[in-house]
Amino acid sequence: MTTATPARSATAKAHTALPSPASLRAAAQAAAARGEPLVVMTTLSGCPYCDLVRNHYLLPMRREGTVQAVQIDILDRTSNLQGFGGGNTTPADQARTWKARFAPTVLFLGPNGQELAERLVGVAVPDFYGEYLQARLSEARSKLK
Repeated sequence: MTTATPARSATAKAHTALPSPASLRAAAQAAAARGEPLVVMTTLSGCPYCDLVRNHYLLPMRREGTVQAVQIDILDRTSNLQGFGGGNTTPADQARTWKARFAPTVLFLGPNGQELAERLVGVAVPDFYGEYLQARLSEARSKLK
C-alpha cells in the first residue's frame, strides 16, 4: 500500500490549478517584462467549463512557458488581492469591478490593468476555443510592443 506524501500532493495540485495571485499589479508587470499579457481566468469551484479552459488550454500553455496565466474565484470574498492601483480587494470584488459575471471569463491585461484584447466569456464553441484564445493572445501581444 502506498500513500501520497504531502509534498507530492502539493506538487500534483500545482500542476492541476492555475495560481491565484496575491498582487495583480505584480503579476501583470512580471508578464509584461517577458513581453506577455497577463491572462486572468475567473473561475468557480465545480465549473466544468472552467476546468475545460484551465486543463486543456491555459495550464498546458503555462507549462510550456507560452502564457502567463492566473485565476481568481469570483465567489472568494475572504482572500486578499492587491489590485492594479495598489489597494487591497478580494477576488470577488475584483471580478465585480471587471463586470466578469460569468465563469470562465478570460481577460488579457497589460501592466497597468488595461484590457489588451476582447475578453473570452464562457465556452460557446469548444471546438474553436483554442483558435479564439490564440487570436486574443496575438492581439494582446501586439499591443504590448
